[in-house]
Amino acid sequence: MPDNHVTEQACTLPNPLPRPEGEIEQLRRAWQRPTGWRAITVVNNNYVGLLYVGTALLFFLLAGVLALLMRTQLAVPDNDLIGHDLYNQLFTMHGTVMMFLFAVPAVEAMAVLLLPNMLGARDLPFPRLSAYAYWAYAVGGIVFFCSIFVGLAPEGGWFMYPPLTSTAYSPAVNADLWLLGIGFIEISAIAGAIELAVGILRTRAPGMTLDRMPVFAWVMLVFSGMVIIAFPAVIVATALLELERAFDMPFFIAGRGGDPLLWQHLFWFFGHPEVYIIFLPGAGMVSMIIPAMTGVPLIGYRYIVLAVVATGFLSFGLWVHHMFATGIPQLSLSFASAASMAVSVPTGIQIFAWIATIAVAVRLRPLKVPMLFILGFFFIFVLGGLTGVMVAVIPFDLQAHDTYFIVAHLHYVLVGGMVFPLFAAFYYWAPFASARVLSERLGRWAFWLMFLGFNLGFFPMHLTGLAGMPRRVYTYADSYGWGLLNMMSTIGAYMIAAGVLVFLIDLLRNLRPSGDKSAGNVWQAGTLEWLPSSSFGPRSVPFVTSREPLWDQPDLAEDVDAGRYYLPNAPTGGRSTLVTSAIDARPEYVLELPGPGWSPLLAALGTAGFFLLLTFKLVALAAACGFLALAMIWRWLWDADAGPRHPPVDIGGGLRLPVSCSGSASHSWWAMIVLVMVCASIFSSLLFAYLFLWTTSPEVWLASPQLPAMTLPALSACLLLGSGVLVAWMGRRLRRDRQRLLRVGLPAAILMLITAIALEGYGHWLTGLRPQDSGYAASVYALVGLQGLFVIVLSYMGVFTVARSLAGRLSPERPACFDNTMIFWYYAVAQGLLGLGVVHGFPRLVG
Repeated sequence: MPDNHVTEQACTLPNPLPRPEGEIEQLRRAWQRPTGWRAITVVNNNYVGLLYVGTALLFFLLAGVLALLMRTQLAVPDNDLIGHDLYNQLFTMHGTVMMFLFAVPAVEAMAVLLLPNMLGARDLPFPRLSAYAYWAYAVGGIVFFCSIFVGLAPEGGWFMYPPLTSTAYSPAVNADLWLLGIGFIEISAIAGAIELAVGILRTRAPGMTLDRMPVFAWVMLVFSGMVIIAFPAVIVATALLELERAFDMPFFIAGRGGDPLLWQHLFWFFGHPEVYIIFLPGAGMVSMIIPAMTGVPLIGYRYIVLAVVATGFLSFGLWVHHMFATGIPQLSLSFASAASMAVSVPTGIQIFAWIATIAVAVRLRPLKVPMLFILGFFFIFVLGGLTGVMVAVIPFDLQAHDTYFIVAHLHYVLVGGMVFPLFAAFYYWAPFASARVLSERLGRWAFWLMFLGFNLGFFPMHLTGLAGMPRRVYTYADSYGWGLLNMMSTIGAYMIAAGVLVFLIDLLRNLRPSGDKSAGNVWQAGTLEWLPSSSFGPRSVPFVTSREPLWDQPDLAEDVDAGRYYLPNAPTGGRSTLVTSAIDARPEYVLELPGPGWSPLLAALGTAGFFLLLTFKLVALAAACGFLALAMIWRWLWDADAGPRHPPVDIGGGLRLPVSCSGSASHSWWAMIVLVMVCASIFSSLLFAYLFLWTTSPEVWLASPQLPAMTLPALSACLLLGSGVLVAWMGRRLRRDRQRLLRVGLPAAILMLITAIALEGYGHWLTGLRPQDSGYAASVYALVGLQGLFVIVLSYMGVFTVARSLAGRLSPERPACFDNTMIFWYYAVAQGLLGLGVVHGFPRLVG
């Protein structure tokens, strides 16, 4: 890797002379959007991001309609408009759609749309992964929502607590649709998080050190880390409950060694960090909008970044906050209560920094619609935070638990902390994505209807909750005296709907996708997304010297648009962007990016079909969809590693960079490391389930004499280690370009993995242990099954690597495919050895 020392160049441009006219045409040809039916094969962020945002907004509207139906039912006492079963489906779908299909996808969508331009990049490093994540989410989410029209919507609440959702109480497929559908949609969210994390760390403009990153980029980096750690817990929870429903493996059945509290631990380990996963991007948007609205840099930038990171850490200590009434030990309650109060400190730091930024402005600019929504966010979110401190006090929570007070608190935090900042963002960044700005007059109407309607709708719920009205009831008697407060809440809900309708009218009237010309920097903001851009992003990749480069480098926009900075053309003849170092953003290599293609879309359709068809036990069709997904993933990965097809290229300023990279400097290496973190979180969640069930039902665990003899696990461990050693040896041979043995050695290593997992499962089977016997047996076979799943994935990767070798697409200069397989192989071996040690060693240790 060349040592590309780029010094700060506030005055000296890399390319001071005018650039050839043909360069722009070259860029436009490379980044041209497909037309006709092929328009849906688009992969670059400008278009996928808009589709993503539009789909998330659609789910927001659909969930809002469900909320209006519920509020209409509750407007008056003893109402019979909606029956009990349908009401259960409505509140389950409302919560599920808002949390899983709107809140997290909406902020990921905004990041996909904005971050490349905000970072000065042409696109994110894995455009096809973004497209796959979007289509999987859109198709799966729409099919899931449509279940309500055929009576198949889940009815166990958006949290799906067992035993209510077990086959004993919910024998229909409604619960299965939630479990498989939501588990699959969370996989899409994780894919998006991997893309964002690598993009933020490796595709920043030269000079944009970590200390100069926009706050929104910092927030989305922390967001991605939280998704990577938290979301696997809910994937494991949904998988275990589906295994219980489908195969009678009693993870949550107390009478057979399971425990329904295991679900709550896994679910809320995801569920409470998700509140901050939703809030932090909203806070990041606020930190971007306030400086533009006031005309001054953000006060306390470093403190805000530290507060964001601290919130991410503290949020993982709060999941027991939701379990104060479950009878868990007092010490655990005390820690969770303290953490629930402590997390308000970093949030307070951000709020005071925003207030300080507004206060130091010499002269406030006219109050625009984005600022109105931010002021509304201040008011609503602070009230939600105050009630959050109240419910963190255990005696109060025991009184308010499962009442409408909790409903009010939840909505004040989530709507105040995410929806109002998101609408501020819609109005603020509309000129970035549209040829016209949104209307100030209609925007003010939308704000006041939403703000007044929200407070009229949800503040009375505090009072109905304190008066004893429980959550999730479809009607109530007039004698309770809740009628007036509920009518006020219903009127408020319709006012919110009217405000959203005004916003939609504004969108229809004024939103015009920009194509090659947007409305521009109407707010006179200082960050890079307001540079002149086209379908290929900025005309050239700038060098930045501050956090607000458009303010501190006055001619930056003109120079970027004239192509006077880096990568002003398409040096490889196709799409490309710069990859820079993770800390100080020094240019390292040019990354070739893929163009439009059908494979991400078809892979997403196949994945969605696999999970959804399994719900209805259509195994053959599900298998066909799974095969389609695997084939399309094979197709898109086949040409992902282009290798050194081009000699180093001139990017401007006398810098010549390679067009590919391997090893730890490669963006794909970073992505694999993040993927390993996801897998480690999945394994940790399953390991927690195994150990938790021991604490609750040790009597169902096998005694040492009943456990499998150590011969078979020892042999399995030797095979695992042997396969890892063999793969390491083949890596050394590849560096010498000796691939003949690799083509034999990888299949042999795969066979060793298969044999190791078969011996482990066979050893437990020989003892007479069956997955249906107890919670202990189910958790043992779940650990074996997870390792088996990794063996299947590695078999796919190994065969793919051998195929590339046979096709001449693997070499010492082009080793990324093997390197990625090797990283995942090492992890799977380590996980397998740890699993063997726990399953065979822990019972003997405690027995």
